[in-house]
Amino acid sequence: MTHGEILKQTNKMNEGNDSITRRNMLKSVSAGFGYMAFAGLSSTHAVGGSPLIPKPSHFQPKAKRVIFACMRGGPSHVDTFDYKPALARDNGKQLGKYRNRELMASPWEFASHGQSGLMVSELFPHLAKHADDLCLLNGMHASVPAHPQSFIELHTGSFQFVRPSMGAWVLYGLGCENQNLPGFISLSPPSNVGGAQNYGSAFLPAYYQGTKIGEFNRPLRTASLSNLGNEHVSGRLQRKQIDFLQSLNRDLLARKKQSAQVEGVIESYELAFRMQSAVPELMDTSNENQATLDAYGIGDRTTENFGTQCLLARRFAEAGVRFIEISQGNWDQHRNLNSALTRNCAATDQPLAALLNDLKERGLLDETLVVWGGEFGRTPHAKQKDGRDHNATGFTFWMAGGGVKGGMTYGATDEHGVAAVMNRMHFHDLHATILHLLGLDHEALTYQYAGRDFRLTDIYGEVAHEIIA
Repeated sequence: MTHGEILKQTNKMNEGNDSITRRNMLKSVSAGFGYMAFAGLSSTHAVGGSPLIPKPSHFQPKAKRVIFACMRGGPSHVDTFDYKPALARDNGKQLGKYRNRELMASPWEFASHGQSGLMVSELFPHLAKHADDLCLLNGMHASVPAHPQSFIELHTGSFQFVRPSMGAWVLYGLGCENQNLPGFISLSPPSNVGGAQNYGSAFLPAYYQGTKIGEFNRPLRTASLSNLGNEHVSGRLQRKQIDFLQSLNRDLLARKKQSAQVEGVIESYELAFRMQSAVPELMDTSNENQATLDAYGIGDRTTENFGTQCLLARRFAEAGVRFIEISQGNWDQHRNLNSALTRNCAATDQPLAALLNDLKERGLLDETLVVWGGEFGRTPHAKQKDGRDHNATGFTFWMAGGGVKGGMTYGATDEHGVAAVMNRMHFHDLHATILHLLGLDHEALTYQYAGRDFRLTDIYGEVAHEIIA
């Protein structure tokens, strides 16, 4: 539903007494709050105060929140975290059904790191120092090797139907720790490969959708939450406007006895007003010391943008945001693997290491689950001489913190890295495991819509208990 349609619906809903005044007030106030103020119109329930208040988990959680570092494009697992000596041994040979393609050894060396001896590529020298914090999920696989479908499946559990995103399910299940902030924030998400669907709420109430801040692969330092403030009206006057509008809303609610739509509007206006001071304050990193900025690579052209995302992710996590997604692309290296993958890793390595270190020093890593990965991996054989093709049959994710065992490898691909063959994890299993770490039973976290109970994992999903500390 568009902003105009929502406004029209709201005006129609309130025809009669005060209709002209209401229309004028909505027009005035919406200039400051935009769609955020109307998000609750599409909700289906609002019970007992704010629907975003913290909710009890199904069982004792290991983690309180998630930071998902989404690498759009499909990072090559055999060049980063999935060490394959056989690939070097058989370099140049043709393999099975890929007779028209030759195996290509990784141009980069792998080495063991930490007390665990975890094998990490030289592309990640900073992250390798955190080897004992990392749990490598080397048995990942997805349904399709196509970017839009697999990316949407990663985020929603389905590439065929519109479903709520992972972050929306988490917020629905647990609520938000900070009532002055959105519970689910997506920093610089891609506008393609599904766009807003990847942080949307679909049929869940609209207050569970993600709040987008920034544009994909654009400098985040200049980003802001659009339409949140009104530069033409003081905060005091806005508060008076909202109080007047809310009195009309409450009067309407009293006459209707019960209305999820009106309740949602009331809640959304209040959250939007509270966010006016809270969000800009957290987005302002000027109070961070120079050592912290340097650690994240802020000020360096290579690491500036993703480093800013990582720093903001820490700040949002510390402030109580439940689910934070950060993004980096493009990892789709069909050609120029040497130069392109080097750039991607250089842009993300130092910031990710700084994020883990910062969370650990602040005592947040144990309760914050950090997840890294993309929509699929790459083939071990060459494409266009210096590139790799899409590979959904086997690739790598990693987790850190949030109740996950560090310094371990779970799952494996075959000797060349073509397909997952041991402790295989589909996106459904990944989702089930993430929810479990948050204290949520993926089979019990359901929402009734269109006559049936839906869940993030649909009818699938197995928790990887072996990786849980």
